[in-house]
Amino acid sequence: MRAIEQQAVAAALRRPRYEVFPLDSVVDRVMEHLPADVTVTVTASPTKGIEPTLTVAERLAAQGRQVVPHLAARLIADEVHLKDVLQRLADHGMTDALVIAGDAKQPAGSFTGALDLLTAMAGLGHQLAQVGIAGYPERHPLIDDDVTIQAMWDKRHYATYIVSQICFDPETIAWWVGAVRERGTTLPIWIGLPGSVEYAKLLRISMKIGLGESARFLSHNRGWISRVLTRQFKPDRLVRELTPTATDPAARVAGFHLYTFNEVARTEQWRQETLARLGGGVASA
Repeated sequence: MRAIEQQAVAAALRRPRYEVFPLDSVVDRVMEHLPADVTVTVTASPTKGIEPTLTVAERLAAQGRQVVPHLAARLIADEVHLKDVLQRLADHGMTDALVIAGDAKQPAGSFTGALDLLTAMAGLGHQLAQVGIAGYPERHPLIDDDVTIQAMWDKRHYATYIVSQICFDPETIAWWVGAVRERGTTLPIWIGLPGSVEYAKLLRISMKIGLGESARFLSHNRGWISRVLTRQFKPDRLVRELTPTATDPAARVAGFHLYTFNEVARTEQWRQETLARLGGGVASA
């Protein structure tokens, strides 16, 4: 990695986004282990509804943290509910949200996809300065690639950035970024990477959410994986091999979105060690 590329990667790792599940314990983990300038995104549970997301986000925001709640369309009942959700974000000073369809099998109301919710949000008016949408480097378990890429084009007027789903293949990620740009979508992209997570947890969650080729790789290599389940996955190779894409001005990569699966301390330790190795200094506490 050339010196200029090292500097660019270090700069991206100094301003990451950490994704967490909305469990009560994660608030203490974030407060104990993450510097105050790290943005935290809070997922939405298809089984528990959107309330845990909002509660955890509000608790973190009350502690002065930069918080991005996931607004899942299928968990919001109607425009009245949506207006209440947006007001809660405003009351707690949150100015960024990631709008997704959500994985609930049955929608709570009339919103079935992210575009439905984005359109309603625009109609109601909102205080959000940033609105993210999801992208899928690998095939979505329910939607074709061309459809997901076209969907980003359809949503571009309502959004300010894209967050990619977790992927273990740097070539697939690089191809997908190029495909998004060829379609004419110019929104900045946060590349989604797994954090420093136990292999056992990574295998279990990846198989559960169906990560295309990545899930198949994990499934077909169970024998090899069984020998390393007690080890920690670290995204060093992904970061290294994604450097040409992440540092290409035409790719418009905003940075790295780290899926921590609530392994906040281990992921942060990896980040600090990587920054030190890259000569980017150690992030402030």
